[in-house]
Amino acid sequence: MTEQTRIKLCGLSRPEDVRAAVEAGADALGFVFYDKSARYVAPDVAAQLLKQVPPFVTTVGLFVNASPEEVARIVKLAPVKMLQFHGDETIEECCRAAESANRPFIRALRVKPDMSAADLLKCEQDYRAASPLFAGLLLDTWVDAYGGSGKVFDWSLIPEELAPRVVLSGGLSAQNVAEAVLRIHPYAVDVSSGIERAKGIKDGALMRDFIHAVRKAEATDR
Repeated sequence: MTEQTRIKLCGLSRPEDVRAAVEAGADALGFVFYDKSARYVAPDVAAQLLKQVPPFVTTVGLFVNASPEEVARIVKLAPVKMLQFHGDETIEECCRAAESANRPFIRALRVKPDMSAADLLKCEQDYRAASPLFAGLLLDTWVDAYGGSGKVFDWSLIPEELAPRVVLSGGLSAQNVAEAVLRIHPYAVDVSSGIERAKGIKDGALMRDFIHAVRKAEATDR
């Protein structure tokens, strides 16, 4: 392994959690703009949180089935650097929303047990062909909800040629992220429930443990 795995801590909603995430060494911070989520943060609150984030930490806004107009409105209030679409949006809807906000975007793909490696590759190819704003896939576990499942999917479904470009999510924690890094070698890992002491409430020690586990795994893989 030569590339350092990027680490995204998602679902931040309090100033102390943002500070802890930055101090722990997170590469990206996720803010949930889906009001049915326990991790929802209102745009005006997010705007204040973003002021705490240093310039080279990427801020990501998570949206679920939001219209292009709503995405643009929220990004104007809370100017995150990247979008993450986590609902049932079509390719066209993702592209229109990203264009309306003038931001690159990640597409979350909830991986079903009957999906194949070819399905994952085709999904990435279709999005990449559709928009220059497409930045990559985030692979999450299929559940009948949108994100934060705390469950792991079958990593063997991820084709070797795709792994270095994906963000791996779904049930990651300090206890299993080292295995994920060593087995999959993803571009990035994404965690939400695995760094919480209660739903929607982050824990600074768990953030540090998670990041330490990633960096330790990388060191053993060199």
